[in-house]
Amino acid sequence: MSPKFSYPNTPQQDVIDVYHGIEVKDPYRWLENPDSKESQAWIAAQNKITFDYLSQISARETIKQRLTQLWDYEKYSIPFKEGDRYFYFKNNGLQNQSVLYTLKNLDDEPTILLDPNTITEDGTVALSGLSISKNGQYLAYGLSTSGSDWVEWKVKEIETVNDLSDHLKWIKFSGASWTKDNQGFFYSRYNEPKEKTKLEDINYYQKLYYHQLGTPQTEDILIYDRPDEKEWGFSGNVTEDGQYLIISVWKGTDPKNLIFYKDLTNPNAQVIELINEFEADYSFIDNDGSNFYFRTDLNSPKGKVIKIDINQPNKENWLEIIPETDETLEDVGILNNQFICDYLKDAYSCIKIFDLQGNFIREVTLPGIGTVGGFGGKKHDTETFYNFTSFTTPSTIYRYDMITGESTLFRQPSVDFNPDIFETKQIFYQSKDGTQIPMFITHKKGLKFDSNNPTYLYGYGGFNVSLTPNFSISNLVWMEMGGVYAVPNLRGGGEYGEEWHQAGMKNKKQNVFDDLITAAEWLITNNYTSPQKLAIGGGSNGGLLVGACMTQKPDLFAAALPAVGVLDMLRFHKFTIGWAWCSEYGSAENEADFKTLYAYSPLHNLKSKTAYPATMITTADHDDRVVPAHSFKFAAALQNAHIGDKAVLIRIETKAGHGAGKPTTKMIEEIADKWSFLVDNLHMNC
Repeated sequence: MSPKFSYPNTPQQDVIDVYHGIEVKDPYRWLENPDSKESQAWIAAQNKITFDYLSQISARETIKQRLTQLWDYEKYSIPFKEGDRYFYFKNNGLQNQSVLYTLKNLDDEPTILLDPNTITEDGTVALSGLSISKNGQYLAYGLSTSGSDWVEWKVKEIETVNDLSDHLKWIKFSGASWTKDNQGFFYSRYNEPKEKTKLEDINYYQKLYYHQLGTPQTEDILIYDRPDEKEWGFSGNVTEDGQYLIISVWKGTDPKNLIFYKDLTNPNAQVIELINEFEADYSFIDNDGSNFYFRTDLNSPKGKVIKIDINQPNKENWLEIIPETDETLEDVGILNNQFICDYLKDAYSCIKIFDLQGNFIREVTLPGIGTVGGFGGKKHDTETFYNFTSFTTPSTIYRYDMITGESTLFRQPSVDFNPDIFETKQIFYQSKDGTQIPMFITHKKGLKFDSNNPTYLYGYGGFNVSLTPNFSISNLVWMEMGGVYAVPNLRGGGEYGEEWHQAGMKNKKQNVFDDLITAAEWLITNNYTSPQKLAIGGGSNGGLLVGACMTQKPDLFAAALPAVGVLDMLRFHKFTIGWAWCSEYGSAENEADFKTLYAYSPLHNLKSKTAYPATMITTADHDDRVVPAHSFKFAAALQNAHIGDKAVLIRIETKAGHGAGKPTTKMIEEIADKWSFLVDNLHMNC
């Protein structure tokens, strides 16, 4: 199918901004207001064209049926324990949202504690955070509506499964942490926004509060705020012994943070600044009285474990417990009075155990090369749980005995496919500047290297996020159709520590795009695929990646799928939490940053009368993380610049946000549409 498209009329307005003496046109500024009559009409017209086109692709229904069939299997989360109860999530298969269960013994019949599917018929209200009181008596839980970052918190009595009167609002980017007496919890919130513009307005001045059970939010006690630092945010967590409140102070998305603390045994105690410079990442692990353990990348970009005695807090008294190694230290916990250290080795998991003096005890034997999560629990626990997954292994849960070092299978999902017909390899290729980049490639065994394989190249490359082996029904269906799935570990991620992250930030962001472009060229040179069979995809910061690469190398790709992308690099900081990304990208208000951003901003680098890849932009009307204006304006500008018969479409989901909490039905529909789009534009025989 190669239809001629008649795109909706998108009026251009005479809007010009001046950045450091340079005039920049912004003709689609009016689309920044998604609720105007004009924008609503435009959204409806774009969706009509998109869904009319997708409905004509004969393979779509078959793809949707296979996605639904494979998706329909029991999915379990890793169990965790508070008080004398275990808790875990389970999804029967096609439930829109997973259900929270509780039980006292693992052999008992579980009780449903919270089922978000009963709140709305369409599953668009999702659980977005939970915290169990220390005695296992109360559940504090957050609910997000239509994918919004705004979360309302409530409290449930676990024994009776009844909600209490507690109802907290205007919460974003916050958990809840209970005091040892189980009478309340700490959380962070913003001031109440304007109702009409709450999904667009910028978020500043987060504050840390204590909420006493049974009292109205208006009586919550302000623990800490900084009116002089509008960009500071606060995460408050009570230590396992209940003695201290640890306050991690964040500013933007930069992993550098501050650490303050408050002695909860003294009602008059002040908040103490333990670490008051934004110079490194400090992740609190646990404490032994006045000795605080941290995972940090201070002078150790791949991470190490240190101990700080708060009675002797000066740096010269800090002790290094576990030094930096060649692997990247992602996370650390304490179980059985031992450190459990989660390392990344060339982007896959490696778990090592040390005693509290830093002496190596053992490495945990894992089922293969993949990704591990879990190993949670309390300091003296000898039992813990973890999950293992890979590109062809669904998330499988194991119980781990800290004393014997034995793993035993706890929950193994049954998915209707044969993993033995697929293979994954990891290769290393050279980027434009000579840097070695790893890439995972997964496909059916017996692949012919004839340059004719439809290939989906997926990337992210930012915010210290690591892309590790992960099972996905979506990708499985793609590979069943004969597709190759390739994931390069681009700079900007966290796979090789903070130096790797910084190599893809700010004025080095072009490295990330070069890394993806050279990954594409490697796949072509090595006869996996060709420009006529190659698609790229990514979401959020990955949407920026796709937008930048398709504007820089439009001939290299046949199709592009930018999802909820940051595409207007000159104005991203003016909406909701966008200002926080300036630590990653820089800001157009700074002249040097402006030159960098303007040079690659996807919206501003589209060239008139250019043949771009077939493109389907995806966004959501309730996305208050990356506001949909990015996608709206990029779609309008791309349709205006593009020549040729290839489709340039935008798919705008309703009652959905940035992606978190999206109901199963919406996920299956969206994936079916994406794969159908690629089937049509890569000329696949399905």
